[in-house]
Amino acid sequence: MKRITGLFKNFIGCTALAFLLSLNCSAQVGDIQKSFDSYRQTALHEKVFAHTDKASYLTGEIIWFKLYVVDGTYHKPLDISKVAYVDVLDNNQVPVMQTKVALHNGKGSGSVYIPVTLSNGNYKLRAYTNWMKNFSADYYFEKPLMIVNPQIAPGPITAVNPAAFDVQFFPEGGNLVSGLSSKVAFKAVGKDGRGVDVSGAVIDSKNDTVARFRSLKFGMGSFTLKPDAGNTYKAVVKAGGVAPVTKDLPAASSQGYVMQLADNNTGQLTITVNTNVSNPEPDVYLFTHTRQSLESIKRVVLNNGLATFTVDKNSLGDGVSHLTVFTGDRKPVCERLYFKRPAQTLAIDAAPDSRQYGNRKKVNVSVSAAQNADLSMSVYRLDNFQAEDATDIVSYLYLGSDLKGSVESPGYYVTANTPEANEAADNLMLTQGWRRFQWNDVLSNKPASFSFLPEYNGHLVTGKLVNTETNKPTADVVAYFGVPGKRVQLFTAKSDTAGRLMFNTKDFYGPGEIVVQTNTQRDSTFRIDIASPFSEQYSKTAMPPFYVSKDMQQALENSSLGMQVLNIYSGDNIRKYYNPPVDSNGFFGKPYKSYKLDDYTRFTTMEEVLREYIRELYVVRQDKKYHIKIISEKGFLEGDPLVMLDGIPIFDMDKVIALDPLKIRKLDVMRERYFWGPADAEGIMSYTTYKGDLGGVEIDPHAVVLDYEGLQLQRVFYSPTYDTETEAASRVPDFRNVLYWSPSIKAGPDGKNQVSFYTSDQEGKYIGIIQGITATGTPGVKYINFEVKK
Repeated sequence: MKRITGLFKNFIGCTALAFLLSLNCSAQVGDIQKSFDSYRQTALHEKVFAHTDKASYLTGEIIWFKLYVVDGTYHKPLDISKVAYVDVLDNNQVPVMQTKVALHNGKGSGSVYIPVTLSNGNYKLRAYTNWMKNFSADYYFEKPLMIVNPQIAPGPITAVNPAAFDVQFFPEGGNLVSGLSSKVAFKAVGKDGRGVDVSGAVIDSKNDTVARFRSLKFGMGSFTLKPDAGNTYKAVVKAGGVAPVTKDLPAASSQGYVMQLADNNTGQLTITVNTNVSNPEPDVYLFTHTRQSLESIKRVVLNNGLATFTVDKNSLGDGVSHLTVFTGDRKPVCERLYFKRPAQTLAIDAAPDSRQYGNRKKVNVSVSAAQNADLSMSVYRLDNFQAEDATDIVSYLYLGSDLKGSVESPGYYVTANTPEANEAADNLMLTQGWRRFQWNDVLSNKPASFSFLPEYNGHLVTGKLVNTETNKPTADVVAYFGVPGKRVQLFTAKSDTAGRLMFNTKDFYGPGEIVVQTNTQRDSTFRIDIASPFSEQYSKTAMPPFYVSKDMQQALENSSLGMQVLNIYSGDNIRKYYNPPVDSNGFFGKPYKSYKLDDYTRFTTMEEVLREYIRELYVVRQDKKYHIKIISEKGFLEGDPLVMLDGIPIFDMDKVIALDPLKIRKLDVMRERYFWGPADAEGIMSYTTYKGDLGGVEIDPHAVVLDYEGLQLQRVFYSPTYDTETEAASRVPDFRNVLYWSPSIKAGPDGKNQVSFYTSDQEGKYIGIIQGITATGTPGVKYINFEVKK
């Protein structure tokens, strides 16, 4: 009986221990998931994709682009940021062109003129939002551009030797561990940035060959290695035409964890975890997510240092998934990526009405897609200088945006469904894997800190206010940001404890001057510095050396001639802009009363005009200074009103009285107290000159006057028509190589549309690229081809 009682007690004890262990395991799983969900909710990720009209340009040409801004997880168009930033960087990461683009419902478009003074070189176009500046520049969209200046000799025409290469090695899961087998991937890249076919052998410190390897595609491949304790390894890598390259492999840790993924094409992935750690945590966890959308968390008990997980591929999202191994105490020890080819993309059906056209003939292209799809389309000439653009929205969103560095021929991995393509994709996952966050940041559960706000309403202009006497920032000072012009644009901000200012502008378009100041009647000892809104952090993606091959020469000459002809004969047409849809009223809306001074007998002094005609105010001179009082329904308002001249505040009422009334076209009056932002005004008087140029009035010397460009004005794409015989017979040459560009093609109620344009005098083969995305986040791309002959 005693023995039975003892056994029963042991059973109860073991059961209780198992129960407690299961509770602890569940808590660990819950903690990781809770931390991850908390991070996701605060660290929203945006992705930007830019569709450009082509990829190679001459100076004097225009880069046309369409921007798609989507949620980084589900790829749905994201209507949070209202502004995107576009830079063109040279080989030294120096911006040579920059612009700000308005976004509506996650989409925007624009253009960049390439200065004729720009040097030959490989450049990259990048696009991002203000919110994206909180994260690594590796998150920004980047696309390589080749720009040639026809007026500058490209230098000796020598082809880059693709055999000169560098090679790197990447253990699966992150680390080599002594005594444990691991797959090791490698990538060999030539000086031109493209993969190089290589072969080689791994040699240990005893000079014994322990593995041999050969690249599969794009310079990538893999081999298996089981490092011995105390041994070191190096690889001798060969490529045709150059001397072998010797590289040390990553050193193996004495203890640790390794992981191996096997895809046996059964619909299941097998993930094996091995460890040689003495007294390891009894459990390991596999945490799987696709672009931060949690797919599964699984727990397995280690058995002699081995754990095996299975993952249903149907549970994974399309594109790149991350698989992370955690120990029982929440430490991430291994991680790798897996690519699942997208099962469905946006089906775009497009076709020209012929495969061959003559010069100056009409081309009709039928386009059909889902009703809620927003598309952009470019049609350009193919030649030895201008190749097919390899960057498309499908491969970028599902692949390139979630990998580090540039991906060679990304479309191959998305479209080719073969065993070789699957193996090549896995090599890519092992060699260019990364994540958009650090697990230490996620698991610390610290509130995320962000320096840059999303631009919900418009462009945020930031600056800093400093006391010139103490050279220190000052808090609680109101600053005014004005844009001189016929349309009143005035924005305000109040400095924080660090002196930071943030002007939330709205409908601020085009280049021009801005005037930033404080109320100099109260605050005349401050200096305001306006910050650049463009990002000053850069990715480490290198650009290949620039060279022009011999077979490009004729194509470059043709393109150069076409560019010059277009600028000479159609210069006015390519410099047309759309008027932005903005409210013509001032920020204060409709005024109480608007006085057009030409409707009245003209007086020679402003004091006479105000006293005789403007019934809503009273002018008084007191203590040798003028003051103006607005008369509301309840009587006189207390202080001086806000007085503006072409949108620029004038705080000294003596200067207001000194204005020349013969230069004033209109005076708007608001007779009630007005609040906007952190500022308030005892009524408003807004003067407008005939030209919107301040009428020669000098701006207060304490104010900061800067050249500043707001959101970009949209340029009109020039596409001539040849509807009549007279137009077709015009002797004005037409050497366009970009026949058509449209940043927005909307499908009709039946999902169909038709676009039309005319061919030019340039014969050759042409390609059309149509791409876009649906409201639910499904991207698509379609290519069409035709030829122009006499």
